Amino acid sequence: MGMDGGGKLPYSYGCGHDTKLVKSFSRVEPRKFGIGLVAGFLLVTCAYFSTAKFDAIHIAMINPAAKNAIGMGSRVNAADVSKQQLDLGVQGQDALSKEGSKAEVLEKDGDKISSSGPDSGQNASLVGTKKDETFVGDDAGGGGVVLPPVSSEESTNSTQESGVLEDEELQVQDAVANPRKNSSSSNGSSLSVVPSDPATLPTPVQQIPPASTEVKGPAGQQIPSIPEVKQADSETPAREWKPLCDLTSNRRIDWCKLDGDVRVLGANASVTLVASPGANSRTFREESWRIKPYPRKADPNAMRHVRVLTVQSVAGEAPACTDRHDVPALVFSDRGYTGNYFHAYTDVILPLFLTARQYAGEVRLLVTDFQMWWLGKFLPVLKSISNYELIDLDSDPRVHCFRHVQVGLTSHDDFSIDPRRAPNGYSMLDFTKFMRTTYGLPRDVAVPAAGKRPRLLVIARARTRRFVNTEEIVRGAEKVGFEVVVSEGQHEVAPFAELANTCDAMVGVHGAGLTNMVFLPTGGVVIQVVPLGGLEFVAGYFRRPSRDMGLRYLEYRITPEESTLIEQYPRDHPIFTDPDGVKSKGWDSLKEAYLDKQDVRLDMKRFRPTLKKAIAHLRAKANSSNN
Repeated sequence: MGMDGGGKLPYSYGCGHDTKLVKSFSRVEPRKFGIGLVAGFLLVTCAYFSTAKFDAIHIAMINPAAKNAIGMGSRVNAADVSKQQLDLGVQGQDALSKEGSKAEVLEKDGDKISSSGPDSGQNASLVGTKKDETFVGDDAGGGGVVLPPVSSEESTNSTQESGVLEDEELQVQDAVANPRKNSSSSNGSSLSVVPSDPATLPTPVQQIPPASTEVKGPAGQQIPSIPEVKQADSETPAREWKPLCDLTSNRRIDWCKLDGDVRVLGANASVTLVASPGANSRTFREESWRIKPYPRKADPNAMRHVRVLTVQSVAGEAPACTDRHDVPALVFSDRGYTGNYFHAYTDVILPLFLTARQYAGEVRLLVTDFQMWWLGKFLPVLKSISNYELIDLDSDPRVHCFRHVQVGLTSHDDFSIDPRRAPNGYSMLDFTKFMRTTYGLPRDVAVPAAGKRPRLLVIARARTRRFVNTEEIVRGAEKVGFEVVVSEGQHEVAPFAELANTCDAMVGVHGAGLTNMVFLPTGGVVIQVVPLGGLEFVAGYFRRPSRDMGLRYLEYRITPEESTLIEQYPRDHPIFTDPDGVKSKGWDSLKEAYLDKQDVRLDMKRFRPTLKKAIAHLRAKANSSNN
């Protein structure tokens, strides 16, 4: 092929046939050439429209699937998508299973779990006020695992308490960065659960359109944007520092709450929070407090024998751990007035229930001022509160390390619970049910068996405020329709608890013996006999609590003639005429005059209407139960 001045020969296709090609074109008649050209154009046009129509049909056929794949929730290859989403959580399955098992334990506890309310013991741990829904059943769509949303607040709390959620978030982030690393289940069949937080839940890469491509779904539907996964956003933010101890919000007790690396050393009576690496002035401060963990802080006489504990936070060296514990700890004293049966309940037993019951046994009890006789007396209660052995803090040389410690027990009032402030909404009804369960008592409701007389327990006292005409009281109660039992009770709690539970009503002069109302079945009757001396205010120790326990409360105030003081003082003595003047001299004066020297001789004619009210209440309950 030749070149002339860089130009090219027209219709030159090589192979030495250029001349023949030109000649063949020259033989075609102009008229026939025009007809052929038109026919060729028509054929090309038909072929074009035929092809376009086929493409349109093809697009129409695949369009619904495309809409589903992009705009309708990824129905195309849904099984593959679900498998990829669920398999990414294999490494985190065990961690969430631990939380689930904890929820099961809590669920058994009367369906009351998390922590609402201020305090959880200022709410120091796992839960909230409702059942844990970490694991939920399949949805109605069939086969999908329904996952609860994980809020940033929940993430913070869970991380502080166990570190489980934080570890799982890191695993999910790693799965997003390396989608092939965890592409299959550990056993090939079981499903793993991953958090449903959109910031941590990975989406298969194939289903995500390029960021620069605008994807449109069906008319009227807006495709939600796909959140970008940022590792920095998923890290749990450090909480701002709060003082370790609270000395003002509770008039009964000072308390402290420590979360993190907490070390308890009984040898020097210290509870120490150690600063974590990277702590700054916003998240950590060095503090030191002196605490007596007993709920009578305004009473110097009660507090004088309670050991002082040092509660502190340090950024430097701290004693090395000898024993590490995976459960929270409560530190309290069993000294003060606990030798008195009423104070044993109102100052320790009830606050322990209020503070520790939410842990369903998974809590350690660290006792300062350890009194073996007292702890032995209430050992069944302590075993129901904690699954672990008590730690005698004063004589233990070890360094016990925890992630959460509360020093001082939650206390609302004398022998009382405020459900609005209690963890899980606990009430006195819950407390009495707990006590009956602890001692294996069978009767929950005071309904006398058919044909049986209601049973009345007369609480006898050995020294002061005794009934001096007990036999007359028994005869009078039997005439009204009661079966009567008289008992004072002994050191052991269990035998008297069993006796009280067999009864439907109890009567006693104001004193610690009435505390045994916690063992009466719900719906029973409590009759408090109030001695002379304007003691209505101390009668309140049992008045409101009995009602909160679901018991019918009746109060009987004696006259001077029913008091043995009438045998000791003339009728015009100030002890009769001016009880306020006696009380104004102080508690010791009141106690000596009206509590230590006074016994009671009931006027049965005057007392009989009170007994009739009690038995009428019980019979009405029996009739309503039978109907």
